[in-house]
Amino acid sequence: MFNNKQTNGIKKPDAQLETMVGAESFFQGTLRSKGSIRVDGKIEGGVSADGVIVGEQGEIQGDVSARSVVVGGKVTGNIHATETLELLAKSQVFGDLHAPQLVIAEGAVFEGSCLMASEKSKIIEVNVNS
Repeated sequence: MFNNKQTNGIKKPDAQLETMVGAESFFQGTLRSKGSIRVDGKIEGGVSADGVIVGEQGEIQGDVSARSVVVGGKVTGNIHATETLELLAKSQVFGDLHAPQLVIAEGAVFEGSCLMASEKSKIIEVNVNS
């Protein structure tokens, strides 16, 4: 799923990093890419890509859809990952999660529902209320 490359402590998906929203950048609207997107700034709107990385200072207000997602910052919206979803220790996620593989590090904040399913397995639904 993930290679050994890291950028500022955040694991980088195998897909080529094509788009980066820098720390002082703000984007409003839907951002789509066939490669990976790294967000260190702020996005108001949806994000759809092969891989999405939200850095510790990154923030997305909208839904995220990707093959693999790593969250180190804040996401207010639903996240749908077709392969893997990882919430790092300083992450904050307020929305529903859907991924067949989910890792939540100690210290991460998650408020919402979680649906873990793959085409070959049973559906597991977890509701978390904080």
